Amino acid sequence: MGETESAQALEQGLASALARVGRPAPEGVHRLTGGATMESWRLTSGDEDLVLRRAPSLSFMEGRPFGHDSEAAIIRAAHAAGVTAPEILVELEPDDGIGSGFVMRALPGTPDPRAILKMDRPDELLREIARDLAKIHSLSRADLPGDVPEMDYGEAVDGLAQQFEDAGADRPIIALGLRWLRDNLPEPVAPVLNHGDYRLGNLLAQDSRLTGVLDWELAHFGDRHEDLAFGCMAVWRFARVDRPALGLGSLEDYVAAYEAESGASVDATRFRFWLVYRTVWWALGCLRMAAFWRSGDDRMLERVVISRRTSEQELDLLLLLEEDAPEGEQARAMPPVEPAPEPLGEASAGEIATAIGEWLATVKDRMEGHDRFQLAVARNALGMLARNDAAGCDAEDALLAQDLLEGRVTLETPGLLATLRRAALDKLAADVPKYPMLVRARDKWTGED
Repeated sequence: MGETESAQALEQGLASALARVGRPAPEGVHRLTGGATMESWRLTSGDEDLVLRRAPSLSFMEGRPFGHDSEAAIIRAAHAAGVTAPEILVELEPDDGIGSGFVMRALPGTPDPRAILKMDRPDELLREIARDLAKIHSLSRADLPGDVPEMDYGEAVDGLAQQFEDAGADRPIIALGLRWLRDNLPEPVAPVLNHGDYRLGNLLAQDSRLTGVLDWELAHFGDRHEDLAFGCMAVWRFARVDRPALGLGSLEDYVAAYEAESGASVDATRFRFWLVYRTVWWALGCLRMAAFWRSGDDRMLERVVISRRTSEQELDLLLLLEEDAPEGEQARAMPPVEPAPEPLGEASAGEIATAIGEWLATVKDRMEGHDRFQLAVARNALGMLARNDAAGCDAEDALLAQDLLEGRVTLETPGLLATLRRAALDKLAADVPKYPMLVRARDKWTGED
């Protein structure tokens, strides 16, 4: 499966699936870049462009609340209700021999957040996105598969805490977030269908119009504020962190459009809770990518690199929570940066990583398609190694994390916030130095850009 599977086997499996709905064999099958979890493949069948969405391995689907058959049924229900969702043609079957997934008609538009953020009328697009989300939240449970789960808030936070334990329970900022979630758990409200991954990257747009809502694998019943908040996380605003709503506009406009379509009111306190929750959720999701790679079932390079994006969420989480600290702690200066020793003697691990990255740059023009994308990922990974080696930063502190989880240390503890700020800045500068919120945090905490 995945990277090692032959093109011939994939084409034969697709031909088998398409034949069940009277479609000709596929042509021009090629892998699309991106996708933190599922694979996407573009193909032509007759005179029509199609997309295959599937798991990189059958084991990758283990432990998920529902499979691709239910995901396809959810998308069909959304499409029938007027949501800008794709049209499903056929689901894969075991005899097709290419795993779990489905084939859908391709939609116009781009999923590229950077291209979407440059469109001429972001305010109009934001309103369309809000209206489509309201339509999703109006879908009737009776029209959806019976295995779509319903979120219990307390169990969901417990699940995050277990993921934290499984990942070593040694990241203090995540521990701070988990404790905050337990202390601020909201009362349940009437559940609605949540898309679960409603953000730029999973939305198609063309000419400032919404043309597709993709990737429904995380759908569940729960608080509508979770869906509303998720797309507003800093990480999903990409280069436009100055626009709080999906990088496209203001929260006021987004909420107004949603409320007008849904007839429901948006509560700021609940919105903040789910913003913190999904920031912790994605921090742990990034960490878990390393475990997927270690298992041997999915050895894609992107997995280990995404695991280092945990530091993005730690910085964002601290920015969300620091307003609860006393004013004196918010004003406290951070510890100084410890200067790195001058390298002497044999080449360090970081210098070797730099040398390999420089060599890879010389062969970049010989690559194309997915191989070129993988080369870029590899160079990014080597840069992470070199910068971490030079900075000597360490994000793990199991004792402090445990103290934070148990409430023995809080944001009122003298010096804690300053220490966490320094750790967050240093780790993110080593892992993802171009992350847009890094500049904002550095300016806020140090007055430097």
